[in-house]
Amino acid sequence: MNTKLVESLVEAVQSLPPEDYALFQTTLGDRMVRQTPGVAGGLACIRHTRIAVWTLISLQKQGADDAELLHNFPGLTPLDLVAARAYYAAHPDEIDQEIADYTDEDGGHG
Repeated sequence: MNTKLVESLVEAVQSLPPEDYALFQTTLGDRMVRQTPGVAGGLACIRHTRIAVWTLISLQKQGADDAELLHNFPGLTPLDLVAARAYYAAHPDEIDQEIADYTDEDGGHG
């Protein structure tokens, strides 16, 4: 782990003017959730994983809290869960449809 690099990045981000900080947040969020053709059916996934946003949102709707999600998906971080929720907030119809499609395929046991 390169703690010096991380510290310098934190300092750089903290020094951004508000409009640049907002752009940084948007850009980071866009890169944390990806839709890659040929990966997980092209569905929105967290970073470079095959963990679909709809899966996390569905589990959350069923009552899973962050600690449970992080335990069940050890490669994820709390920031990944924030990114999944932000993506869902921006694309609710897409994610709700994916949840519905999975529930239908699974015989109603999403």
